[in-house]
Amino acid sequence: MSPLALLGLAALGVAVLLGLILWLRWPAFVALLVASLVVALLGGVPPGEVAAAIEEGMGATLGYIAVVVGLGAMFGELLRTSGGAEQISRTLVGAFGEERAPGALGLTGLIVAIPVFFDVALILFIPLIYGLTRRTGRSLLFFALPLTAGIAVAHSFIPPTPGPVAVASLIGADLGWVIVFGVLAGVPATVLGGIVFGRYAAGRIPLGVPEQMADAHEEAQAAAEEEHALPSFALAVGLIAVPLALILAGTASDVLLPEGHALRPWLAFAGHPFTALIAAALLAFYLLGVRRGQSMDEVRRIARAGLEPVGLIILVTGAGGVFGHVLIETGVGDALAEMMAASSLPAVLLAFLIAAVVRVSQGSATVSMVTAAGLMQPVVEAASFAPPRLGALTIAIASGATVLSHVNDSGFWLVSEFLGMSEAETLRTWTVMETIIGLTGLAVALLADLFV
Repeated sequence: MSPLALLGLAALGVAVLLGLILWLRWPAFVALLVASLVVALLGGVPPGEVAAAIEEGMGATLGYIAVVVGLGAMFGELLRTSGGAEQISRTLVGAFGEERAPGALGLTGLIVAIPVFFDVALILFIPLIYGLTRRTGRSLLFFALPLTAGIAVAHSFIPPTPGPVAVASLIGADLGWVIVFGVLAGVPATVLGGIVFGRYAAGRIPLGVPEQMADAHEEAQAAAEEEHALPSFALAVGLIAVPLALILAGTASDVLLPEGHALRPWLAFAGHPFTALIAAALLAFYLLGVRRGQSMDEVRRIARAGLEPVGLIILVTGAGGVFGHVLIETGVGDALAEMMAASSLPAVLLAFLIAAVVRVSQGSATVSMVTAAGLMQPVVEAASFAPPRLGALTIAIASGATVLSHVNDSGFWLVSEFLGMSEAETLRTWTVMETIIGLTGLAVALLADLFV
């Protein structure tokens, strides 16, 4: 097939995927597999080899992603149920004071949502937002937008949350570099999208506490506080820092230590995401579970509960790996690489635009990320990007999958419900905030791409 025909095949594959999700309402997992089948058959893969290609793409992706996301989910659930996340929030808000509470809430969301899923983190801290709003008389948005910005940034930019882990797995990015650029992009994104825009929006939309929501959550919070004393702030933050520090140490060893240095293989071992997250999970089992009086049966039950929400995420990511593998098998990768070489469009910007188009079309950030990563995977393999550039590319994809959240995104409705906003108000606040976060992430990724 000619390069133009191969590019048309890639576009057809994305069109089939969006059509199955948007019009036929198929699950994303099935839609990705069917789109992969269509691309494989039309791209010249022999029918007898299509199943093997699907198996190879799925296995290569899930061998990594399932372990990382599974361990991260168990660790996050233990942090949540023990009250560690609540302790982080209370300590930071208490230290910053009410006037600077938006900064504390943004930092809280940024830290806690690294191991805890977006919806869980939002539900966990909503009672605190309600309490601050009632006590100060300010608009709910003054406190809510910084918190949701921090949570959204961590959810999209910083491993071991599933999105950036999935993209890194598909394009072969080192998680250490993803963490570095995720933090570099995430902090200004939280400040601009959450704190600066939050103050602006709060001054224009006076929003009170939705009473029916506040009562239910305050009762649940009081019950939780009576049942368990909260772990210390140092312990909660320290446990989150363990896997991040180990992963960064492993990445730093590749840069700072010469080949053959005795410490290099040990740091690489300790800094592998598998090792780092196993260490964090085991520490959490003991320090947040057994040491606090829980039996191993209770710890096992909590860990199992943490795994329940991630099954679909893992399957969708695996199907995204299939899509990317099929694109390579059909030669689309070479065609995309030729197109990139002939144009002046940076790979970072192309990746952002692909993710943004899919995001606006079908709503799911996860599907947007794996689709864009699948399309960029062959480009990356053909161009042999350096590890830092792959980290920047991962953040660009995550940024594209963040912008313009609207009515086809479940997060849009979750925020609308808990903040008691109309659809129009949610578009004027949440959608704008998400777009600021995504554009800030893109700006940092483009700058990083220029200098690495």
